Amino acid sequence: MTRFVLIPGAGGAGWYWHRVAEGLRARGHIAVPVDLPGDGRLPDYRDIVLAELQGSDVVVAQSLGGFTAGAVCGVTRPAAVVFVNAMIPVPGETVGEWWGNVGAEEARVAAVDGYPEEFDEFTYFLHDVPPDIAAEGESERKEQTDAIAADPCVFGGWDDIAVKVLVGADDRFFPAEFQRRVALERTGVAADVIPGGHLVALSNPDAVVDYLA
Repeated sequence: MTRFVLIPGAGGAGWYWHRVAEGLRARGHIAVPVDLPGDGRLPDYRDIVLAELQGSDVVVAQSLGGFTAGAVCGVTRPAAVVFVNAMIPVPGETVGEWWGNVGAEEARVAAVDGYPEEFDEFTYFLHDVPPDIAAEGESERKEQTDAIAADPCVFGGWDDIAVKVLVGADDRFFPAEFQRRVALERTGVAADVIPGGHLVALSNPDAVVDYLA
């Protein structure tokens, strides 16, 4: 049995992980989706997650949650960190700096293939999420403010942390090849790829559960 602490991305809605959490519990694991305030600072997010950690937990981080995972590792060492379509920081980097440092926007635009280049939520986030799940999520939405953008991610790097990287092959926001490059450059880990878009825990939860469990 493994205890998984599940960190959401922008907006901080722990609901994002509910389908994966159900699947993990069905297999006898403990799943703890963390709910974060949309207007929080990175130290706030770190402390909320630290309060949920027990012993040898596995931390799983979606998208913006990668920065929270890094900040957590500045205080304690989880059994492992699993990045899921995540922003992987380097020590001292801010969320605001990350985009330019890794070329995220350029990668997104370069990968456009038959869908609009201009960002909209359906095209880039919800295109493969079942409509009923997307509708359910409307009541769970929280806006992410820029409060977190300037906070440096304080930790010692990934060399002493067991890291895995899971990438959605159909992620339009952080394209798969972009994610694989960033993962290798920043952690030395070759990413694993499964079908699914940016919100893969909603669109293909069974594959995420299979990977984690």
